[in-house]
Amino acid sequence: MDNNIFTYSGIILYIACSALLFLRLRKPANACSGIIAQLTKKQVLMLGMAALCFHILALYNSMLTPMGVNLGFYNAISLVSAFITLLTLSAVWRYPVDILAIILLPLTAAAMIIDTLKSSSHLLGPDSSSALVFHILTSIVAYSILALAALQAILLSIQSRFLHAHQPGGVIRLMPPLKNMEVLLFEVIVVGFVALTISLGSGLIFLENMFAQQLVHKTVLSIFAWFVFLILLIGHWKLGWRGRTAIRWTLSGFISLMLAYFGSKFVLEIILV
Repeated sequence: MDNNIFTYSGIILYIACSALLFLRLRKPANACSGIIAQLTKKQVLMLGMAALCFHILALYNSMLTPMGVNLGFYNAISLVSAFITLLTLSAVWRYPVDILAIILLPLTAAAMIIDTLKSSSHLLGPDSSSALVFHILTSIVAYSILALAALQAILLSIQSRFLHAHQPGGVIRLMPPLKNMEVLLFEVIVVGFVALTISLGSGLIFLENMFAQQLVHKTVLSIFAWFVFLILLIGHWKLGWRGRTAIRWTLSGFISLMLAYFGSKFVLEIILV
């Protein structure tokens, strides 16, 4: 089947899911009319799940080649966005954080469009070791979880700023209580930190070229991000860090991680080719 069918089906369903969640959040179910009033939140989220399935099928077709797995820059962005979407839909299914999906799903659709229009190559050969595959997978999972934490921190910052300015209207009305946002933020950070620990540990133990010339900056920045999140969690548990302090440390750690992974890939695969 033409891969464009999977791609554009996923894009349409992502946007539809985001739009329906926004309409449901902006207007209570009893104030909505027509088909929107008949759809439950979980039924709307099933559209997002269907979009994710199409997304995965599109990635499967574009990443798997006769010469190996293509983890090029644009494919990697699309793959990470798929992981983030899975985590986001799972979080929205359990918690009243619909705003996360409303923002992220169109961004994921944009990532799919970019992956369709642009191409880059970084082949992982069929003879690659299982340790390398495990390291790459755990790295992607860690990055995806902590990217979700970064978005959560940005929303928390916006929410806090508006509430302190006594302006609770606008988009703030669409967000859950501040305390719930903070609790979810640290739950996501803990899971992401564990995944990042496993990723770094597997790389340092099983891979011999972690500090090779082309990878040393990636390794150093990833280790720096690990220490940032470690200090943040210790500060939260022992000193009660929250609010702006937690937001700054979260964003600092994620920026370091983003530079480590996508920064190096962008330079090596886009600029230097």
